[in-house]
Amino acid sequence: MNELIMKKLNLVPFEPGCYFMKDLNNTVIYVGKAKRLRNRLRSYFTGSHNVKTTKLVSEIVDFEFIVTSSEIEALILELNLIKKYDPKFNIMLKDDKTYPYLQLTKETHPRLIITRNINENKGDYFGPYPNVQAAKETKYLLDKLYPLRKCHPLESKICLYYHIKQCLGPCEKKYDLSIYEEYRSEIIKILKGNAGDIIEELTVKMHGYAENLQFEKAKEYKDMIDYLQKTIEKQKIIMNDFLDRDIFGYFYKNGYLSIQVFYVRSGKLIERNAFTTPYYGDPEEELVRFIVQFYANGNNIKPKEIYVPHTIDDKLLAEYLQIKVITPKKGEKLKLVELANQNAQITLENKFILLMQNEEKTLGALDELSKLIGIPSISRIEAFDNSHISGNEAIGAMVCYIDGKPSKKDYRKYKIKYSSGNDDYASMREVIYRRYFRVLKDDLARPDLIVIDGGKGQVNVCKAVLNDLNLDIKVIGLIKDDKHKTSELLDGETLEIIPITRFSRAFQLLMNIQEEVHRFAITFHRELRSNKLTKSFLDEIEGIGPTRKKLLLNHFGSVKKIKEATLEELTDVGIPTNIAKNIMKNNES
Repeated sequence: MNELIMKKLNLVPFEPGCYFMKDLNNTVIYVGKAKRLRNRLRSYFTGSHNVKTTKLVSEIVDFEFIVTSSEIEALILELNLIKKYDPKFNIMLKDDKTYPYLQLTKETHPRLIITRNINENKGDYFGPYPNVQAAKETKYLLDKLYPLRKCHPLESKICLYYHIKQCLGPCEKKYDLSIYEEYRSEIIKILKGNAGDIIEELTVKMHGYAENLQFEKAKEYKDMIDYLQKTIEKQKIIMNDFLDRDIFGYFYKNGYLSIQVFYVRSGKLIERNAFTTPYYGDPEEELVRFIVQFYANGNNIKPKEIYVPHTIDDKLLAEYLQIKVITPKKGEKLKLVELANQNAQITLENKFILLMQNEEKTLGALDELSKLIGIPSISRIEAFDNSHISGNEAIGAMVCYIDGKPSKKDYRKYKIKYSSGNDDYASMREVIYRRYFRVLKDDLARPDLIVIDGGKGQVNVCKAVLNDLNLDIKVIGLIKDDKHKTSELLDGETLEIIPITRFSRAFQLLMNIQEEVHRFAITFHRELRSNKLTKSFLDEIEGIGPTRKKLLLNHFGSVKKIKEATLEELTDVGIPTNIAKNIMKNNES
């Protein structure tokens, strides 16, 4: 614990509020809330911690806090600060996985659609479904039973769906709109599992077709009945009040938190979902934050009520979510929460060995590498490579690894603008300058380590640019052998080879990074070449946009014939005289 933190801790009040941790670059890396700020902040810098929290604390060089008047205010502020700073250690709140729902729209002529975006003002929603295929199967059945509109917006004439009896054809036909209310009522019954009457009607129709020897039609209805029965069978009744509710359970161990969500709709358990993530604070508070975010992102509908374990602050959740939050004490409701807890434990224990192996591998590799090259710790690595063919279409590429894993949202591509494509050193100089000038200008996150795919020349160029920008960042070079494989590690300070074991975790990590930046550069280069091949001389002519280009190609049939066309032939197509002259002038050159 540094002297600044020690002094500031004594000034922190015992009030509720939010705190945010900062690293060496003054970047916010973690945001949390606490009932008593001083107690919570002291807990980070005293005692022992798990591997993940130790990693967080090792990067903290300063902290700030904001006092609030209540814990609910702290919770709201915490969520807003996380959205503002996007701290890298608040991992759980970055989970944006969504699940498909069936939406019965509230339009005059309703549609049944699959969606992942929820707006309860625009329709009734059913689900979530475990995957799109499950939602498609249910929609396919309902489309055959209820001829709702498929097109959007409404077409001007009848389409195929009308002819196969899967649409009433509201574009041309007029119907009493009450028929949609009947459809809506029956669809909701099916999707809520109350399809007994509908199955009876389908059974009567099936027998009728069979008696009339229409066996194919009878088979079609039998398939519908079978699917409906399977759908209902999957939805076992677990509550007799037919309310919609979500049930949350959790389990934590060795710095990892597992959360289980049971979706109960109309008294039936229709789906469950599991989340596993590292955590850095109090696991109960992490669960509260997760539940708030679970509904705040708009991907999940708030049910009538939710059940949470008794260790969770149900009053705080209820106040924020504005729905009923229950911590069951006995009976079937408690058994459901305990079942969710048990599933969370099983999920974590089943994945725990693999997770820890992967974590140990990546963090162990970073620890090895930091000791090898002589810097305190490594979190963010940025690696560079260039690509060209005989000096043409020269490009640069950068990949970013955070905590040993690719962060693809931080990858960057560069077209070489100011240097000769044949000059690798000049290209590297341009890319490094453009990257870190932007880092300084926009106050972006700075890497702990820069990896250059190249030898002494490229590394020297990189160091020179960093010196010009007054940036002190460790640089290493990766030298390849005759087989284009990573073979040696070059120290950017001494320009000497750093001994490294090829089978070490650090070497394997560097090899993966080098392969990834090379792959990314080559992919970008191929994209540019492909785009160039699909262009024609017309793209270089002022006044020729996509519409006129299409007009010319449709009329003349090929670029060759456009080049051979006279001024009169070009203007006859509708090309203005000045632009037609530009076409002919460009062709001559």
